[in-house]
Amino acid sequence: MATNGSPLLGQLGVDIPDSRGRTGLNRAGADLDGNPNVRIANVEVTSDGWHVLRRTTFTYRRRDGQQVLEARESYDRGNGATILVYDPVRRTVLLTRQFRFPAYVNGHSDGMLIETAAGLLDDDTPEVAIRREASEELGVTLGNLQHIFDLYMSPGSVTERVHFYAAQYRPNDRTTPGGGLPEDGEDIEVLEIPFDEALAMTANGAIVDGKTVILLQWAATTHLL
Repeated sequence: MATNGSPLLGQLGVDIPDSRGRTGLNRAGADLDGNPNVRIANVEVTSDGWHVLRRTTFTYRRRDGQQVLEARESYDRGNGATILVYDPVRRTVLLTRQFRFPAYVNGHSDGMLIETAAGLLDDDTPEVAIRREASEELGVTLGNLQHIFDLYMSPGSVTERVHFYAAQYRPNDRTTPGGGLPEDGEDIEVLEIPFDEALAMTANGAIVDGKTVILLQWAATTHLL
């Protein structure tokens, strides 16, 4: 088991570069001191595929003063960004439809989810990343971006923080067909949907993706469209 300051010799991602050239994956969170009630005891890398799964053991002082030893697994896939692309004149939104195996295996009828454009930041800023994703997935070149908020989407197990944006488009801003990058295994259908119809789809179960529901309801409550 890998421990802070004393990694197991020969472990990929700890003291030997993994398939992405990373080492020190067992040090994530080891030096956190923002919460005086939490002290990190041990960080173990349990999976070091494209993303990283860790098991962290820590002591936690409860509200009644009791010290308890806790262990939590966290999945680190990096941070992401998503965007609602809308035409305020025609009152339409640009969305994607693609196959999502995790949803398919967990009860979705066919795994084909309708979503706002989104992606991981990789090494880019959120603004650069979401422009890239909008271009690749939707085929749209964006002008001004409106930053809305940053949310933890599944904080019980996933570290990802998602940056939410909105941006206007006009028909002539759709400069390419979009559809994603085939070399990355992407097969994305671009949908242009009237806003009222998209909003209704969040109520009737046709849109069940969390980030998309959040953005559409935000647009409705702020009277964006």
